[in-house]
Amino acid sequence: MKTVVIYKSKTGFTKKYAEWIAKALLADIFDVSKVDINVVTDYDTVIYGGSLYAVGIIGVKYITQNLNKLKGKKIVVFATGASPSSEGVISEVKNKNFTLEEQKHVQFFYLRGGFDYSKIKLLDKVLMTLLKWKIKMKKELTPEARGMLAMYDNPVDFTRKKNIDEIITYVNL
Repeated sequence: MKTVVIYKSKTGFTKKYAEWIAKALLADIFDVSKVDINVVTDYDTVIYGGSLYAVGIIGVKYITQNLNKLKGKKIVVFATGASPSSEGVISEVKNKNFTLEEQKHVQFFYLRGGFDYSKIKLLDKVLMTLLKWKIKMKKELTPEARGMLAMYDNPVDFTRKKNIDEIITYVNL
């Protein structure tokens, strides 16, 4: 079974997971900007990873717009984000990024990544600063909101190699 891992990573957390997955599965690995879909069609299993950006998986259109070319293949998509995993988070991300029909063909996984304000681009910093102000304006902060504010000053990395175990098991079925 020939497997490929494709990813798009802004700050490195998704890339780290992609590399771990590729190594565990002895798969080829490509940054999404460097692989043509016609090359990908030669693989039996296609794994795509992207970080979350306002609940959207960056670069996932590479998969959704090419589902017709990937028919008959095992397709896995994973997203990384700073939030803890929960059924609510997983459901929201799946429903925002995939139609019900697409969900029949894509196996989705959420992997907790991290946040490093110093590594994001200027536009993202502006947007994140606006979010920070919005959070600070709340009368009462939830533990999650306090944790989000703390991440602006102290980068966090929640990546753990064991988090890929479910993906590896699914691919090897």
